[in-house]
Amino acid sequence: MLGELHRSGRIGWLRAAVLGANDGLISTSSLVVGVAAAEPGRAAVLLAAVAGLVAGALSMAAGEYVSVSSQADTEQADLTRERGELAASPKAEHAELAGIYIARGLSRDLAVQVADQLMAHDALGTHARDELGIQEMTRARPIQAAVASAASFAIGAAPPAVLAALLPARILTASIVGVTLGLLLVLGSVAARVGGAPLARGALRVAFWGAVAMAGTAVVGRLFGGVL
Repeated sequence: MLGELHRSGRIGWLRAAVLGANDGLISTSSLVVGVAAAEPGRAAVLLAAVAGLVAGALSMAAGEYVSVSSQADTEQADLTRERGELAASPKAEHAELAGIYIARGLSRDLAVQVADQLMAHDALGTHARDELGIQEMTRARPIQAAVASAASFAIGAAPPAVLAALLPARILTASIVGVTLGLLLVLGSVAARVGGAPLARGALRVAFWGAVAMAGTAVVGRLFGGVL
């Protein structure tokens, strides 16, 4: 019989991928809109888009790697400590595990039997799961998170960069705003669907903040572009 597929197994990569794609699309589109609002040459707008894509992808990878590595270090420290406690006082650890099962509703005799069998099978894994709350499917994976963040950021940043390279200046801002909002609606809907959340709410909240970001940078570009 095949195991069931649960959405919790997607938490690690989904969070990093959605964050990266949203950030790539919003930040690069906002950067292009802000620079374009200052009315520089086309080369400057394109340079800003490409620089934003590269810098953002590397920044996302580095930030995600450092953040998730800290989580992984914490998990590893807890497992090392638990391994030492199991070696030094297995009876106390057995009693602690049985107490957890009693608190969850098992009778004392059944809790002791369950603790006996699970510790005989995999003592450290059992304590990691039931005492520390460390699940294999949600373990911290720094490299996976960093790669997912960088790749998704680059994918999200690609549309405004491509538009900056292809479109004439007179229609660039309106085109990027329209395409970005459309893509944000799609991206928010997909993320909501995969995560089991309402589609409309997921789409609208992403598009709203994207619109706010682009409007803000457009104002900055218009106000300060002519005086710098």
